[in-house]
Amino acid sequence: MSSLTHFDDQGQAHMVDVAAKASTHRIGVAGGRIEMLPATLAIIESGSAKKGDVLGIARIAGIMAAKKTSDLIPLCHPLALTRVAIDFEATHADLTGASSIFCTATVETVGPTGVEMEALTAVQVALLTIYDMCKAVDRGMTITGVKLLEKHGGKSGSFVAG
Repeated sequence: MSSLTHFDDQGQAHMVDVAAKASTHRIGVAGGRIEMLPATLAIIESGSAKKGDVLGIARIAGIMAAKKTSDLIPLCHPLALTRVAIDFEATHADLTGASSIFCTATVETVGPTGVEMEALTAVQVALLTIYDMCKAVDRGMTITGVKLLEKHGGKSGSFVAG
């Protein structure tokens, strides 16, 4: 494992200097799940949630979050994103009785630094938006398994989670 890049030689936090890094096409893909009662998923899928189109609003929230990542994470660089895609996949009640929605965020840019943090932030905020919109009927929802799934571009090349 390489040394932590967000600390200087004296151990002080700093923003990494990316001026000398080549601009390349960068892609970050993250995913995560929100588990809920089957009845909650039914409300989401039927479009009958009192606050409106849950997944539509969560998609917009995820896109906005990716664009605002540098405002939320202190040492992230502000990036000109070229693409943000938020996708949802519902899973109906499994053996444990839980239903869930899996969120995938794909974020792209052309620049000197990656978009992993933007993808991770997008997933978290999209899932939090689902929670916010449905908490009146299911306060026991659980957000779980948020992680980087893929990263492409830059000096370190590609990463695909096992």
